[in-house]
Amino acid sequence: MNSKNIISSVGAIVLYFLIQILVLKNLVLFGMAFCFLYIIYLLLLPIEIKTIPLMLIAFILGFAIDIFYDSMGLHTASAVVLAFLRKPWLQVITPTGGYDSNTPPSLLNMGIGWFLMYSLPLILIHQLTFFFIDNIATSLYIPMIYRTLSSTAFTFIIGVIVQVLFYKKRRGI
Repeated sequence: MNSKNIISSVGAIVLYFLIQILVLKNLVLFGMAFCFLYIIYLLLLPIEIKTIPLMLIAFILGFAIDIFYDSMGLHTASAVVLAFLRKPWLQVITPTGGYDSNTPPSLLNMGIGWFLMYSLPLILIHQLTFFFIDNIATSLYIPMIYRTLSSTAFTFIIGVIVQVLFYKKRRGI
């Protein structure tokens, strides 16, 4: 990774963090759907990134979000679970020819079908982990399922909109 990529990656993580805590923190649709856009940043990191560095990035980002949300580790735990499962999931959905090196797994680079199959299960696992830990002491499982599904759809839709509006198609470096 050259210095230009490192600077743009740090800028992107700061931007996703600021949008999450300043804009999306209090945005809830119908009292059920939360948008956790910061996980899109984790999903859009290059495919070649190893699991441990990705988990460290997810830990730092989740911990920073937890500080501003006062959520006592919910974001940290669910982001680390997402980071842990990302590489095995990418291996499961690897196309026949493999992936291009240094190509981000974005909607514009991979197509809507592939991106749907890649991101939706990982977003669902993140949301399920988040809301399960949040509701662990209660028996309110039906509202938890509603929150999980609606938040997954909301996060995915906002993530697609962000990619279409602000990302360019980029091939290997």
